[in-house]
Amino acid sequence: MELRGKQKSFLKSRAHHLQPIFQIGKSGLNEQVIVQIGEALEKRELIKVSLLQNTDEKASDVAAVLEQKLGCQVVQIIGRVLVVFKPSTKEKNQEISSAVKKV
Repeated sequence: MELRGKQKSFLKSRAHHLQPIFQIGKSGLNEQVIVQIGEALEKRELIKVSLLQNTDEKASDVAAVLEQKLGCQVVQIIGRVLVVFKPSTKEKNQEISSAVKKV
């Protein structure tokens, strides 16, 4: 699902009040973190990921890896914080994705 401009704006507004639930530190982005992010996206659909000061990772590189491995979309990158969206496969968790389709 490719997001249009209005859909991205809608997701940005929904993500504004969210706190980052994942922090990528000096160990970097490993398979275990990617799996956990995938599981969180399945339940929440929209999350924030923060890159700590002590990591060597760049936000754009992390965004590319997440998009490739998880099939998600990075809606926004602000400094060291990524807003990530992926529609859930379970119907009970599709609150945000159903709202996005209407926009």
